[in-house]
Amino acid sequence: MRENFDKAFKFIMKWEGGYTNDKDDPGGETKYGISKKSYPNIDIKNLTLERAKEIYKKNYWDKLNCDKISYPMDLIVFDTAVNMGISIANEFMKKSKGDPKEFIILRIKRYKEIAEKNKKMEKFLLGWLNRTIDLYFYIS
Repeated sequence: MRENFDKAFKFIMKWEGGYTNDKDDPGGETKYGISKKSYPNIDIKNLTLERAKEIYKKNYWDKLNCDKISYPMDLIVFDTAVNMGISIANEFMKKSKGDPKEFIILRIKRYKEIAEKNKKMEKFLLGWLNRTIDLYFYIS
């Protein structure tokens, strides 16, 4: 449903703000959560919000068939795909059997594993956890 996508996109934009180019971020140059690594042919610095929304709709929401997933799982799956990748979102969907709380727990565990394996990523851990907690309260 279009209104679910719009609601999900609004949540995403709360956490995927403006332009960044953090040397420790594996995505590199990023704007609105769209990274140069994933989209090498896009001028990230001049990316518009409208274009970012088109990318999210086509390459995340539609690829995940979120219109066929009921709320709040559509938002949870979409946000996870944006932050962690489509394959991780699909993996968590299978493992959680569609249970929102179980899905969120899997996500938190994965963030912890990432930070433990790569010390450079520890600086992102609090932000990832805050985003996930915000997501939990947003759907509650």
